Amino acid sequence: MKVMLIGRVSFIIPCGETVNKELYLNVLKRLREAVRRKRPEAWTNNTWMLHHDNAPAHASLLIREFLTKHETTVVPQPPYSPELAPADFFLFPKLKSSLKGRQFQTVEEIEENSIWDLRAILQNTFQNWKKCWEQ
Repeated sequence: MKVMLIGRVSFIIPCGETVNKELYLNVLKRLREAVRRKRPEAWTNNTWMLHHDNAPAHASLLIREFLTKHETTVVPQPPYSPELAPADFFLFPKLKSSLKGRQFQTVEEIEENSIWDLRAILQNTFQNWKKCWEQ
């Protein structure tokens, strides 16, 4: 199981699934729908932004064309700025630490607790990211 967290929207990636441009495109479609439902004012005014790194799936022509077609604002990824990619830099070690020593009975229970902990971690991380970006 992999968890892809975009903003406050979580996507569970099945075991053995590779994050490629096709899978990421499906995630972006679901994200757009979640923004439309959960943030109607940002959707209507087109004021929401996407920040992702330069992973091959994110930088593919398919994804760039999709984002352009739907006029999605993408926050640029500064060159070599790992502090602006919290998932790559420290998110998953923090998640592992928060789940350490806890026992779960089902995969669903693991998913639920992982998502809960990810949201808690990212609330603080997002505020730090905004401060760093503003500098």
